[in-house]
Amino acid sequence: MMTEFNWETICATSDININTGVCALHNGEQVAIFRVGDDEQLFAVQNYCPFGEANVLSRGLVGDVDGQIVLASPLYKQQFCLESGKCLEDESVILQTYMVRQYKGQVQLKV
Repeated sequence: MMTEFNWETICATSDININTGVCALHNGEQVAIFRVGDDEQLFAVQNYCPFGEANVLSRGLVGDVDGQIVLASPLYKQQFCLESGKCLEDESVILQTYMVRQYKGQVQLKV
């Protein structure tokens, strides 16, 4: 059984430089959206850093740790897996993740 989702268009895919992020307001929450790698994968996580207690994750650095695509917080440099949201340094901390897709050149988040 296939479930249909409603999607909210956030921006054009070309508005996000490769290997960087942007912040968007979605359902009243700040979401950090990243466009990563040559295949331009999209990831979306909460923008709020639980360690620095600030909405800054969209300004973090994207990289690779043991084959995982990670985000390093711009404040204290904790690393989070962009796919699962888990913090590599403290697995008890997990960021909220969001379903995101590219559709006809647009970045969309699941409503």
